[in-house]
Amino acid sequence: MSEEHKVIIKEIEAVTRDVGRFVTTRPDDYEFEPGQATEVAIALDGWKDEKRPFTFTSLPSDPFLEFTIKIYPERDGVTDRIAELQIGEELILGDPWGAIEYKGPGAFVAGGAGITPFISILRDLEKKEEIRGNRLLFSNETEDDIILAGEFKRMLGDDALFTVTDETSATYHEGRIDREFLEKEIEDFDQFFYVCGPPKMVEDVKNDLIDLGADEDKIIHEEAA
Repeated sequence: MSEEHKVIIKEIEAVTRDVGRFVTTRPDDYEFEPGQATEVAIALDGWKDEKRPFTFTSLPSDPFLEFTIKIYPERDGVTDRIAELQIGEELILGDPWGAIEYKGPGAFVAGGAGITPFISILRDLEKKEEIRGNRLLFSNETEDDIILAGEFKRMLGDDALFTVTDETSATYHEGRIDREFLEKEIEDFDQFFYVCGPPKMVEDVKNDLIDLGADEDKIIHEEAA
């Protein structure tokens, strides 16, 4: 059974129009690996049992915890309530878990908020000076939806490739990350692939990669519960 850990919100910052950065205290002896997540609940009456999974976007070595959370106001749920929290309020965390683990250089394929497991992984690789040889393919609806575009460009340079699906763009590629896109943009299918995003996107990308010659055992993604 997962233990519960109370943390205090120390910083809140807007990342995009519907994504927020939340920095909290870090419990003693609370350890996680880049790419892992935890169940998070709000420490207020009526919300303590409403647990949702969120990924750590801080580094394992940081003295704080950071979560980069997409807010869904239309759902009138946990993320909408989190968006109303103030500095000094508390969250309840479970123990870390997750299947997305870095195994070697490869291509990170993300859709929308599916980028979050990769933030800590790529930051960790940069810190270790081991980011060379990795590439990011990141799909969003619009340019304004791209999370941390500047940081990814700084870390990866031309190996950070962004695409938008719902608007014309003079800056980025247009269209979904589909079989045609993967075939055009990836030269080596004998590498690791890290895939995270909406379930249908993950399944479609996985099938497309296998069809194009990727080894299924080298496609790393979160398993469905």
